[in-house]
Amino acid sequence: MTTTSTPAALWYVYGIVPAGLTASSLPSGLDDAEVSVEGEGGVAALVSCLDASAYAPNSIERNSADVEWLSPRAMAHDRVLTWASDRGAVVPLPMFSLFSGRDAVRSMLRDRRPQLASTLARVGRGREYAVRVYRIDAELLAVIATLSPRLEELASSAASASPGQRYLLERKLDGQKRAELRTVTQEIVDGIVEELSAHAIDTVRSPIPRVTDAEQLAGRGTMVLNAAFLVAPDQLDGFQKTLTGLIDRRGAHGFRFDFTGPWPPYHFADQPADGD
Repeated sequence: MTTTSTPAALWYVYGIVPAGLTASSLPSGLDDAEVSVEGEGGVAALVSCLDASAYAPNSIERNSADVEWLSPRAMAHDRVLTWASDRGAVVPLPMFSLFSGRDAVRSMLRDRRPQLASTLARVGRGREYAVRVYRIDAELLAVIATLSPRLEELASSAASASPGQRYLLERKLDGQKRAELRTVTQEIVDGIVEELSAHAIDTVRSPIPRVTDAEQLAGRGTMVLNAAFLVAPDQLDGFQKTLTGLIDRRGAHGFRFDFTGPWPPYHFADQPADGD
């Protein structure tokens, strides 16, 4: 964000909504600031006026590594977007999308109106739901021979072999199980995504985040899928029934599911603007 002078206040934009959205019940935003709707040409921004010195680029850079400072602001950002998502279409903007004033916000809305209107129409068709899948290695290894034709053939050969040969084949089978773990996992994960995507408008697979100490202590296993699905209201029942079936079927193979939502469409809305 570049300006010729430092304003007394900066305009913080949470996201983009259709113009005409009633703002009477909007929750408070960052620093408990009032949130209002600033419209231009059929689209509008959810905005708050914040102290410029507290949200100057160097202040944000200095404070963003402080969880105690960042966490309440992230919660406020999400609270405003969730409120909007509960009432219709919203295009979330990244945290700290800051503008020099009303004119800069209106200029962004005018310049981006076709893209914003198109994105609002697309994401407004559904809600975002997140599915994370974890693998318990010991449980999968115990049944992996039934999920891999190659391992199943090797297990069958071992079962019918002489005692001496059986020992060697079983040792080989144990080694091959570990080698086959990734291949079998990928096939199962791809199948999960394919089945759920049949009930979704769109699907996004995100990188697997680093496993936290809390997750390791909780015994959640290795995360193997981190996906978001944009689901229309009339498809939600089918989506949930398919997910329940997957949980029942794949739970026996060592997979655990984490399902959350609805969320604002963070993974499906283009990021349309940079601060000015």
